[in-house]
Amino acid sequence: MARVIIVGAGGVGNVVAHKCAARAEFTDILLASRSVDKCDKIAASIGSPKVTTAALDADVVANTVKLIKEFKPDLLINVALPYQDLTLMDACLETGIHYLDTANYEPIDVAKFEYSWQWAYQDKFKAAGLTAILGCGFDPGVTGVFSAYALKHYFDEIHYLDIIDCNDGNHGKAFATNFNPEINIREITQLGRYFENGEWVEVPALSIHRPIPYPNIGDRESYLLYHEELESLVKNIPTLKRARFWMTFSENYITHLRVLENIGMTRIDPIEYQGQQIVPLQFLKALLPEPASLATNYTGQTSIGCHITGIKDGVANKYYVYNNCQHAEAYAEVGAQGISYTTGVPAVIGALMIVNGNWQKPGVFNVEECDPDPFMELLNSMGLPWHEVIDGESPFEN
Repeated sequence: MARVIIVGAGGVGNVVAHKCAARAEFTDILLASRSVDKCDKIAASIGSPKVTTAALDADVVANTVKLIKEFKPDLLINVALPYQDLTLMDACLETGIHYLDTANYEPIDVAKFEYSWQWAYQDKFKAAGLTAILGCGFDPGVTGVFSAYALKHYFDEIHYLDIIDCNDGNHGKAFATNFNPEINIREITQLGRYFENGEWVEVPALSIHRPIPYPNIGDRESYLLYHEELESLVKNIPTLKRARFWMTFSENYITHLRVLENIGMTRIDPIEYQGQQIVPLQFLKALLPEPASLATNYTGQTSIGCHITGIKDGVANKYYVYNNCQHAEAYAEVGAQGISYTTGVPAVIGALMIVNGNWQKPGVFNVEECDPDPFMELLNSMGLPWHEVIDGESPFEN
């Protein structure tokens, strides 16, 4: 039994709150955000006395410390902006509670995300006897668990990893992002990056793309991106010879993005406008639809998985593991679109792994450093069933 504080009341926070409220392991849940109105709306939709709400500016450590001391949780689930990861980790250390997030830290003034800032907390969490689990959404998150599960059961060495992510959904908007627009666009417009033969290779953003087949969907044009789990997987699976990440975008999405880039709307440096300093990307975020608002009429599905090649008992082996999630089914269950659902459910499973002791150990860990089996079991029972293809055809050449 545990008390949990959830920081963040966007689409993912909504899913996490619903799923936590449905679990007997969580006796008391505090949903906190800068906008308490969003928290209250989510709490009302859940309708459980276990769920209470609070206003919180998580940029200030003292604010979170005060709230934690008042509520006395065992665990903090961070589904706020990645800019706040470090302040929330500091608050957990000061108050002696466990920590979990879904995205790694990045500074607000530099479009660069990496784990080094959070890995630097290893000794602090270990000395405090506390657990910090990093990147426990779907990608990063489940993709790391998939990789660990493959290594545990099907490989002695993993050599090639291709993570593929398709959203074959339709929200009916001319242009929108499926999670926080500021974070989403910063991620997509960075240089592409992949790991090969012991080195990181950088390419222009969205310059490498190809059609990739997805189960129950078919071929979709997929673009090579740098994604944060590559950094931790290369570190924690040292036999990797190549690791890449691919994501689908429609031609319409790419066209809109190119135009926004060309006119400077994706810039993250402040400009002066009518005597005020504004950040163009933050202004654009204010104009775009709230990701949570897309859920109502969202059709189609997502498909995210890992194509893995390596050796077992000296013999070459291929393995593909994936999940498909229907947007409409996610909405019917918790009032969210599939992107929020596939991120929020794994966060709750990770929290359960800490609460029940499966992943509770002192220090800072990425998910692939933990036992994948109990996590994989809960994926099936909590709404994200997975499927595997053993020694089947791979769309990638090694």
